[in-house]
Amino acid sequence: MAKYNPQEIETKWQAYWEEHQTFKTGEDKSKPKYYCLDMFPYPSGAGLHVGHPEGYTATDIICRYKRSRGFNVLHPMGWDAFGLPAEQYAIQTGTHPAITTKKNCDNFRRQIKRLGLSYDWNKEVNTTDPKYYKWTQWIFKRLYGTWFDEDQQKGRPIEELPIPADVEAKGKEEVRKYKDGKRLAYYADAQVWWCKHCKIVCANEEVLNDGSHEKCGTKEVERRNLKQWLMRIPLYGDRLLKGLDKLDWPQGVKDMQKNWIGKSYGAEVDFAIADAEGKPTEKKLRVYTTRCDTLFGATYMVVAPEHAMVPELTTAEQKVAVEEYVHAAALKSDLDRTELAKEKTGVFTGSYAVNPLTGTKIPVWVADYVLTGYGTGAIMAVPAHDTRDFDFAKKFNLPVICIMEPDASCPEDVKPLVLKGEACWAADGTYINSENATLCLNGLNKKQGIAKVIEWLEANKIGKATVNYKLRDWLFSRQRYWGEPFPIIHWEDGEISTVDDAELPVLLPELKDYKPGDGGQSPLANATEWLQVVDKNGRKGIRETNTMPQWAGSCWYYLRYIDACNGDAFVAKELEKYWMPVDLYVGGAEHAVLHLLYSRFWHKVLFDLGLVSTDEPFQKLFNQGMILAFAYEDAAGSKVPTDEVEEKNGKYFKKGTDIELKQIVAKMSKSLKNVVNPDDVVRDYGADSLRLYEMFMGPLDAVKPWQTKGIEGMNRFLGRAWRSVVGDSDEAPVFVDEAAPEAIEKVMHQSVIKVTNDIENMSFNTAISQLMIFNNEMMKMDKRYREPCETFVKLLHPFAPHIAEEMWSILGHNESLTNVAWPEADHSKAVENTVEVVFQVNGKVRAKASVAKDMDKAALEKLAMDNDRVKEFMAGKTVVKSIVVPGKLVNIVVK
Repeated sequence: MAKYNPQEIETKWQAYWEEHQTFKTGEDKSKPKYYCLDMFPYPSGAGLHVGHPEGYTATDIICRYKRSRGFNVLHPMGWDAFGLPAEQYAIQTGTHPAITTKKNCDNFRRQIKRLGLSYDWNKEVNTTDPKYYKWTQWIFKRLYGTWFDEDQQKGRPIEELPIPADVEAKGKEEVRKYKDGKRLAYYADAQVWWCKHCKIVCANEEVLNDGSHEKCGTKEVERRNLKQWLMRIPLYGDRLLKGLDKLDWPQGVKDMQKNWIGKSYGAEVDFAIADAEGKPTEKKLRVYTTRCDTLFGATYMVVAPEHAMVPELTTAEQKVAVEEYVHAAALKSDLDRTELAKEKTGVFTGSYAVNPLTGTKIPVWVADYVLTGYGTGAIMAVPAHDTRDFDFAKKFNLPVICIMEPDASCPEDVKPLVLKGEACWAADGTYINSENATLCLNGLNKKQGIAKVIEWLEANKIGKATVNYKLRDWLFSRQRYWGEPFPIIHWEDGEISTVDDAELPVLLPELKDYKPGDGGQSPLANATEWLQVVDKNGRKGIRETNTMPQWAGSCWYYLRYIDACNGDAFVAKELEKYWMPVDLYVGGAEHAVLHLLYSRFWHKVLFDLGLVSTDEPFQKLFNQGMILAFAYEDAAGSKVPTDEVEEKNGKYFKKGTDIELKQIVAKMSKSLKNVVNPDDVVRDYGADSLRLYEMFMGPLDAVKPWQTKGIEGMNRFLGRAWRSVVGDSDEAPVFVDEAAPEAIEKVMHQSVIKVTNDIENMSFNTAISQLMIFNNEMMKMDKRYREPCETFVKLLHPFAPHIAEEMWSILGHNESLTNVAWPEADHSKAVENTVEVVFQVNGKVRAKASVAKDMDKAALEKLAMDNDRVKEFMAGKTVVKSIVVPGKLVNIVVK
């Protein structure tokens, strides 16, 4: 082959790898293992764009390298294929989601194989495959059958739940209710976001900051009360926090998870609701506060619009106003209600509570700056010492009572305003106005005050110390067709039971109409024959019609990859123990919280039940940066599709006009027509050029703009590499086994060291730079020396495997490079053997020379004395002494 022909070479080697099952996962358990995982994609109809291969190429480089280092490598790929887009397409066209999903998966697989990625396709999984979701349902059953033991801080089978004697005495029904109240997975009324356009429940994270649904883009989202499946993930909050400490993850991701979990220490306090005369009744309103020490300054209370007590707290006079306010709040996102709210809003319920420390009657308000998902959904408001409460109190003319004299950090001009209730002070200080008959805080600081108030609350049985989490129970159901069916039956007598393991999977029924009901019913409610069941005693029941969210299948897919074809278990124990945890997990930072948090939660439950051997699933995490593309906009900021743009003298114009456009970097999108299809790039330049370019663009975790000229540069580099090793004539190259020149050897060993370290550190761009340096030196060779040629090909192989395999074959080898040992460096040959020394006369540099690093003092002194330039400055003078520092200098002192 005279010239480098990527299309011919790549097709050849991809066929070879497939025929020989080259990347089949090793089974020799005496070898070290390396489990490398990509976040598996949702197979959309649009196919891959060039952003997808970035992370895939990175893991492929690592895996090819690890195989060469003697590791068993597990490198799988699969499809996160349940979800709304396929169902929406089915509604529009009548095409079953399974058909479009299969088509999309086939296309993604074809594109991925065309990139030469070394996946073991025997391990492929698809979340929509009944053989897969059988085990998703099986795991859900374990979650349903588990309770969290607070003392042991672990999940335990529900059969081991201690039942209080008073509950047991009330009979079987009460015992069942008690158990259901402890299960990790439970069924209950829940305040949910409902998209009227899609007619489905949205997870909190699917409602964007502007109140729109991320799936459809509309703002037809509102709050509704619906029966839902939820999971008590906050029970694992402490373990999810502590587990982060031992993980090799980006600090930013750890911080995001910590903030999402939001652990805080405080107290729950009961406020008695007042009667008409202002005296406490038996009715209680419980609040959570991190500042129970400020109770003496609580002048009003606020409940979230969704709080269960709103109806009973609302008086007849306030009913209309409260109902209108609650409805308006239901249309806002949590972010709009808190961080983005420009001003506080609220409405008085008409009811009062009694401050337990002062006995004062204080009003109870409804306000949307309080969220039902945090704490108890009710707060005590201390406006003198909380900025949100202060703003609210000022707007609605509520009392502000200072109970803490500000510390020295408070500006002198502000302090008098705080004491008069005209300004807020949220930092530390010394308590004032904080005394009743049995408790005095005056003179104490914040830390002392919190401890003393908690002690008093607990002694008086009014409150207790509490740890709280911002993390909410996980909403785990959707009103749609294309998802995993729950293995649940609702019986006519009110009991809920799970389907026997032997009856799994519960298959999705065939439907003609995929539209969900306006009232929140899933399309599965229309599958009458599938829906209705009768037990052996004639008791009637119906199957659960909600389906699991897309998160379900992705929570455990890394385990199924290990043992993808096992029909008897979700994963064989001995295989799981060998392969887990995942050594490297690569994916986008957009999954930093939710997917990773949910997966960790499921894994910890499986660990508690003895079903997996590790407490954490992913040991090392790496987030690749996004690849963007150039887009164009006019002076008004309107975007112009790239196919309507032309370049003139380095400037950009709308075609056929004089309207000058600004070139910007933007996310690839169909509307901007700036999406780059990898099929086109591979067709024009080859997969190896694409792989090299994506790795050479910059650090893997950086955001980078796509430039086609860069592909051309990589293609030229591969052409030069081909000429270095193979040549450009039709004659077969001749390789000589004699030692290469010292300059070549030095660069060769330097390259082995540099490329090895860079792969280990995922610094692929600098590794490629070193390969270019190596190749430039090889192009100077007068002969094709076998050792540097073979070493170069081995180092190039993880990055550009097709051309490397072809050159390896031309070098006379019959086996694939896949399992050929990685080259070892001779460090002594990688360093310079010469060094530059300076020759001085009376301390001034008069000459320089390149000498052997090990030249001794006598030889070095003689070389200096014989130097013509040195002789010139010594002429007519007497040498007093010579100072010789080997490898650095010779200083000749004369007079």
